[in-house]
Order: sequence, then C-alpha cells, then structure tokens
Amino acid sequence: MDPNSVPISEALVDTNGLNVTEFTIGNKNDWIVEWKAIDAEDPPKLTIHGNVGTETPAFIKKSRSGWYVNPDPLHNLSRKMILPVVSLLIVSLFIHAIEPGLVDLGIFDNTIAGSISIGPLDYPRLLFFTFPIFLLPLLFRTIANFRDMSRQSYINSNPFGEPMTEITVSKGRCKLSISSFPEELQIVRSRVQVGIAIPERSVVLESLGRSEGGQPSPGMSTKLPDKRIATGDESGTGVGEATPMQVSTRRTVILEPFRIMETGDWSIIQKKENKPIVSQELNVPFEWPGTIYSSLIAVHWEILIEFQDNLGRKVKWVSPFVMPQREEPTSLGVAPVRSGRAELSNY
Repeated sequence: MDPNSVPISEALVDTNGLNVTEFTIGNKNDWIVEWKAIDAEDPPKLTIHGNVGTETPAFIKKSRSGWYVNPDPLHNLSRKMILPVVSLLIVSLFIHAIEPGLVDLGIFDNTIAGSISIGPLDYPRLLFFTFPIFLLPLLFRTIANFRDMSRQSYINSNPFGEPMTEITVSKGRCKLSISSFPEELQIVRSRVQVGIAIPERSVVLESLGRSEGGQPSPGMSTKLPDKRIATGDESGTGVGEATPMQVSTRRTVILEPFRIMETGDWSIIQKKENKPIVSQELNVPFEWPGTIYSSLIAVHWEILIEFQDNLGRKVKWVSPFVMPQREEPTSLGVAPVRSGRAELSNY
C-alpha cells in the first residue's frame, strides 16, 4: 500500500550476450521496476545465476495461456454491499443503546424496541432485522464462489478447441489473424496486454539479505505449507484471498491481472460469413519495453481474444508472444499499478 515502506530489491543479472534495452517503469518515490547496465560506482549486489531470455517460462504458460472465464459478477456486488451493511449494523446497535429515550419520545414502539431472550442471553430486537441483511455479502460471495468453481470444472472437463491464430509482431506494432475458432463460440474483440510478472520469492529474499524461515520482507507473507498454491501465495505477496476461489485439482481458468500492467485498446472483430477473419492491427501500449524473462524482472506480452458462448457468457483466449526490444531506452514516469484481485481490476 505504501511503496516508500518497502525496501527495493536489487541484483545483478548476467544476460549471456542477450541485448536488453534499458528501461524504467515508475519512480523511486513510488513503485519502480528498472533494468539498467551496471555502473562502476554501484555498490556490490547479489548476482543472479539463472536463465535470462525471451522464451516464456513454464509457470507463466501454465497460468497465462489458454481458455479463461470472468469471475462471477456477484463478487463485485458483494464487495459494494460491505460498507452499507456494516454501517447499518453499527447504526442499529447505536439505536438500541438509546432506545429508552426514543420510546419515551414516542419515536419507537415496543414492536422493534427492547430485547428477545434466547436461553440465558438477551439479544436486541432490532438486530433480528438488520443482522440478516449484514449476512447478505457473505451469502452472495459464497454463491459466486460455487458458480466460479462449477464453471471452472466444466471448462476443464469440456475444453474448447484452440483457435487458429497468427500473430505478426514488429517493434511497436502487432497484427492478429484468426482463421478458425470453435463453432460454439462467437468472437467479439481482442487486445494486447503487457505486464510485470511477480518475481521469484527466493531471489527477493536473498537480494534483501533475508532467508526462508526467518522474518519475511515487508510486503511479503510467511511461506505457506504444502497445499494448493495460488500465484500470490507462491511469491508471498498474496496476503489473504488474492482471487475468487479456484479449483484445486486442475489448472485455474480465472486469469489474474499483473500488479503492474498496461492494456491496449479493444479492437472489435467483424467476422464475414464463410470467409476467414481478416487480419487487423492491434493497438500496442506505448513506450513499454520488449519481452524479457529473469527471476527478478519479467516483462510479459500477450494477446487476449474475447468470445461469447451460447449462453451469452464471456470466454477469453490468452496467448503469449515475444515483443522485440526497442532501440532506445524507455521510461514510464508512473507505474500502472492495479489490484491483484481479478474481480476488481476491470480485467
């Protein structure tokens, strides 16, 4: 929540001859991701010995490639209801505290004033009207989670066929061609997305002089025991529930947003009857660096194609691609930070 309270993780990376253009996303007074050449005046830093390249890592392919669905709309409705229902509960308890005066003034009558005895305890009568309303967000959240899990299980058990796509990429430009896709789906629109993947937990801890099993760095949680591990759990940054409930036995089909992420404009796709879909240019986020993957900094590019099934529900196809490096160093003054929760990110 407060970038200035979190220490900056720095390390040296051997690119093994790969030419990576310098870039800066954000600034030192806010969130920042920076890749630059080492300076002779720089103090000694941890050296990372690992693969650096443009091939999409396995963990990103697993979590950001294939078919995905949107979280149930009841998640957002549930969160919007929290403030009013909690306020209503507090007001009802306050009214109960001043009920004798309100009854004397004739504002309240005995139908809602007073208490109800259940066993050895007395409960405010007014609470029996407001408390069920207080539970509505929890009820909606539970229904939404069951719906999400049901749809995830259905998609995993009855996967759609892969659409036939071709992505032509040049520096700062992207063209998408789709020759075929599942007949039970209707194509709607597409766009380009780019973001910074969460760094590896072990590298962050080591670069900050900390060890696993000790006190974690500010902004990170203690490593969880063996269980179903979501993206945020694995890195130690997903304190609490990071996304709507996911199935534990198969791959997740709810796409988490990157914490630092930019998207191009949506491009509506018009399909002509009995003809392949015509290639079209997609808007590319301006001034973002090209694709690069390392254990500390990973810039990931992908194309998202939105479809609609026979019931009118949205289904998304996500496909990574490699964006070439820019010739000149790039700089974004403010990092586009967004919520890590899929239902709150307008994803």
